[in-house]
Amino acid sequence: MNLRYENLAEHLYNAIVQNLYRPGERLPSVRQLSRQHQVSTATAVSALRLLEDQGHLEARQRSGYYVKPRPRSSLHEPTMSAPPREPTLVTGQEWVLRLVKATNDPKIVQLGAAVPAAAFLPTQKMAQMSASVARRYSQRIANYEFPPGEPELRRQIARRMSEQGCPVDPDDILITNGCQEALTLALRAVTKPGDIVAVESPTFYGLLQVIESLSLRAIEIPTHPRDGIALDALQLACEQWPIKACIAVPNYSNPLGYCMSDERKRALVELVNRHKIALIEDDIYGDLGFGPQRPAMAKSWDSEGRVLYCSSFSKSLCPGLRVGWLVAGPYLEQTEYLKYVGNLATPTHAQLTVAEMLAKGGYERHLRQARNQYRQAVDRMTAAIGAYFPLGTRVTQPEGGFVIWVELPETVDATALSRRALERGISIAPGPMFSATQKYRNFIRLNCAVDWDERVNQALVRLAQMVGGQ
Repeated sequence: MNLRYENLAEHLYNAIVQNLYRPGERLPSVRQLSRQHQVSTATAVSALRLLEDQGHLEARQRSGYYVKPRPRSSLHEPTMSAPPREPTLVTGQEWVLRLVKATNDPKIVQLGAAVPAAAFLPTQKMAQMSASVARRYSQRIANYEFPPGEPELRRQIARRMSEQGCPVDPDDILITNGCQEALTLALRAVTKPGDIVAVESPTFYGLLQVIESLSLRAIEIPTHPRDGIALDALQLACEQWPIKACIAVPNYSNPLGYCMSDERKRALVELVNRHKIALIEDDIYGDLGFGPQRPAMAKSWDSEGRVLYCSSFSKSLCPGLRVGWLVAGPYLEQTEYLKYVGNLATPTHAQLTVAEMLAKGGYERHLRQARNQYRQAVDRMTAAIGAYFPLGTRVTQPEGGFVIWVELPETVDATALSRRALERGISIAPGPMFSATQKYRNFIRLNCAVDWDERVNQALVRLAQMVGGQ
């Protein structure tokens, strides 16, 4: 449940978005807000300071709070994708491991893998929680916590999902080793080798690796960088092909960063219901929006049990703990069994540590700070692209998360660029790895959640020079 100052901040933010308060305009005073919304002056001050922390307002001494214009990139966005509209086997994804391994080398500037730097994570708080759990549950953490997982963690996750408009029971939740395992279990539950699954294009390369490992075929669906997966194209694909499942990231997708509207999420769920196929919802970035209000989950409109919801704390809390979860509906018993035979259990210590963080409110406090950090990181990286890269470069304008999708001039070969960059100590993710058909030859994805310093800045300068030289 939101605190009163958070509700007031959300109300004021929505007024700013609707242009009721324009950039440069002064908001009502603390006393005026207190009277208008029947809250204390302390609540009004807290709401204004929250919006200031999030970058929406600026305080002027002895004058009040003013709407702060958010710097938007002058770069154009990429247009909607146009992938081949027929199923294909996914092959060659093993080369992705080269990118992943580069993240372990401290000499390389990490712009490729979507892993947030430690500065964006509550590392000290997590260390304290972990130590506390080790002291209090020394015997318990030595044992397996077999599926469905640690009860208190499932209760805390169910509470958060219910507060966000998606009521679930703790017994509906299966704890997994990150979101990647949740996606794998969901796909194994609803498909068999040779089946066709619909995916966004571009899509997360880790998903393509799962599809390849399960011998599935993927059909890429055109996807808009603001609106998300094209529902008319998905409808046509469902009419033409025996699709078994659709996999989507409605909130702050990787790599495009879009957030689907509630209307489009509802329409997506209605579409899969009409065609009696499963929707696998990957919501790993859902908590990392730049606004004060968390977007709804597509599963909120799931009336027939066709939405398998997957998420994780890997991007928002601690990648190394590998704690995710799956709400599989009628497939719960099957996915529990698959989880058990696959790796027995998710580590007990990790589960208890995350449960402790959720129960004591540390996660919500961290998110309030992290959202602003990620927004600033994306703005900073986008500004650098605009300053250094050649004319004709296009960049997405994500509403959450911490990656950007960059369209380079057509003459650039992103795969060759990534190899040259790695030789020079820079890791980037080339566009073809985000497509089952190796499209997006002149695209790259960049991770913005890095420790920004002169080393990163110079890496972008060198990268821009390499782009201009192709």
